[in-house]
Amino acid sequence: MERYLGKYSSQIYALLRIVSGFLFACHGAQKLFGVLGGTAVESLASLRGAAGIIEFFGGLLIMGGLFTSYTAFIASGEMAFAYFLSHAPRGLWPIMNRGELAVLFCFLFLYIASRGSGIWSLDGLLGRGSSTDRR
Repeated sequence: MERYLGKYSSQIYALLRIVSGFLFACHGAQKLFGVLGGTAVESLASLRGAAGIIEFFGGLLIMGGLFTSYTAFIASGEMAFAYFLSHAPRGLWPIMNRGELAVLFCFLFLYIASRGSGIWSLDGLLGRGSSTDRR
């Protein structure tokens, strides 16, 4: 497949960044605004409030490709923290403690932090140079 899809790797990476940022922002919107089947936080000064802020605004920044590496690194750390705080105490395996989404987001955002914004990004549009792949 690499022979066929490899020539589109920049576009596929951009779609990965955009979709994952959007989905992360949706999780934040659940926490901050009580939409999409979520419950709004009572206090932004709580752990859940901080998570909502990171997820919503971080997701938007990742989706738009602005300050992507820094934002994705923070989001990756938040997901690792969420996993060990909320899921790991319920069991060893992520599939059993319902933490697989936190683990997946953690490593996905770590990859995005290492790769940068890529094409179709505000960083690229502004000439920030945080992209390691500008084909």
